[in-house]
Amino acid sequence: MKILQKSLSKKGYSVVNIDYPSRQLPIAELASLAIEEGILKSQQLQCKKIHFVTHSLGGILVRQYTQTKTIPDLHRVVMLGPPNKGSEVVDRLKNLPGYTQIHGPAGLELGTADEDIPKQLGPVNFELGIIAGKLSINPILSSIIPGQDDGKVSVESTKIQGMKDFITLPTTHTFMMWNSESIHQTQYFLQHGLFDHKNETTND
Repeated sequence: MKILQKSLSKKGYSVVNIDYPSRQLPIAELASLAIEEGILKSQQLQCKKIHFVTHSLGGILVRQYTQTKTIPDLHRVVMLGPPNKGSEVVDRLKNLPGYTQIHGPAGLELGTADEDIPKQLGPVNFELGIIAGKLSINPILSSIIPGQDDGKVSVESTKIQGMKDFITLPTTHTFMMWNSESIHQTQYFLQHGLFDHKNETTND
């Protein structure tokens, strides 16, 4: 996230880049750990508004946290490639030997079944913009995923009830936070509360 961090800093934002042990803890524990650290550091910087920009699992952590707790001064959230409806890749691979060792307990909770965390979380209650990638460099995983996908998450799975705006970009899941258009759209949503759709490519 460092390239995105530098770009937002140049725009005048005080940026707190949170690192968390994504492969060591379940989602509920990661949410408390990461989100509360972000809140604390933002308050230490005396920020009047708090935005969150997340990639993949990070979006689920924000949703998990806000189910039961309030983020003070929360303004806008941008999620990059969030598995808001779960991931078919997890459904297919989670029982393979070594999966848990690689992805940890949180990785086991990101499937599409009703008992998985994404399906248990309700609509969002904050101002949310979602950026979905529609370019894959992993044909094996994409063969598991229905419809357009970014190599890890389908475009459809990123959507969630209550989101304010949504945009798809020709970028992959792994590298979308480095993509110049993703960065532009993130900045635009944080400033305006919607995406710059006149800049949206229509190429599939």
